[in-house]
Amino acid sequence: MRIGIDLGGTKIEGIALADDGAIVARHRVATPKGYDETVAAVAAVVAEVERAAGARGADAAPVGIGIPGTVVPATGLVKNANSVALIGRPFPADVEAAIGRAVRVMNDANCFAISEAADGAGAGADVVFGVILGTGVGGGVVVGGRCLVGPNLIAGEWGHNPLPWPADDERPGPECYCGRRGCIEAFLSGPGLERDHRLHTGESRRGDDVGRAAAAGDAGAAATMARYHDRLARALASVINVLDPDVIVLGGGVSNVDGLADAARARLPRYVFSDAVVTRVARNAHGDSSGVRGAAWLWPLRATARAGDP
Repeated sequence: MRIGIDLGGTKIEGIALADDGAIVARHRVATPKGYDETVAAVAAVVAEVERAAGARGADAAPVGIGIPGTVVPATGLVKNANSVALIGRPFPADVEAAIGRAVRVMNDANCFAISEAADGAGAGADVVFGVILGTGVGGGVVVGGRCLVGPNLIAGEWGHNPLPWPADDERPGPECYCGRRGCIEAFLSGPGLERDHRLHTGESRRGDDVGRAAAAGDAGAAATMARYHDRLARALASVINVLDPDVIVLGGGVSNVDGLADAARARLPRYVFSDAVVTRVARNAHGDSSGVRGAAWLWPLRATARAGDP
């Protein structure tokens, strides 16, 4: 058995994953605001998942954690996290001290990509690009069953490139937490979608509400989603032009908007440097638990020994 933890901007989810890939226990809590409180919450989720799974003592399970950032191996400190309380903090060491065992920590988008490439919407594909469209925008690349990390630990971080082919009214673009303006994340994250809708309509709606309103015939929401679809297609086209993956799998809260994958896919030929676009764009197979499954696989299971094995 392995334990996976997905540390997100709004929730912390933990699962116990059996050797056959079945989830045998699950627990979720809201993500606290402070750093120390977050470490304590992760430790509490680990304890509760183990209790529910019946593991104790010598049976304590190894723990993998997906975070919205990256741990620098030379220092053990977190960088590039949109949950800014983690930045510059020794998160892995602090969690290890709290739970009394080693942990493996990887970017949450990488964990998502690992899960979907192993037995999700990207199963059987050689090159999978996994996309997170949530509180932030991240990405992970799996090639031949292994997650690419890169020497700078930023493989797949498409969210902090500028939005491609911007229109005049998209320049210089919204401010991003990274300190720049016009990042893909600032446009395509859940908060970015909500900001764009508010800017054009004066209405404050959650991103999923915008999607539902558009489907129900609301003209303002439909216009917001049309802008979002085109921006997503432009951003994905830039990935295809560089990586040319077999499949792009969409995850994160915004991916739950009905028809998003098909709408983006339909617009790709306008922007991809090819006379035909063969790359599939698919909604994830495992819902918002895909990332936490990938985190559990940071410690290889017998059934999936290659999936994300560092």
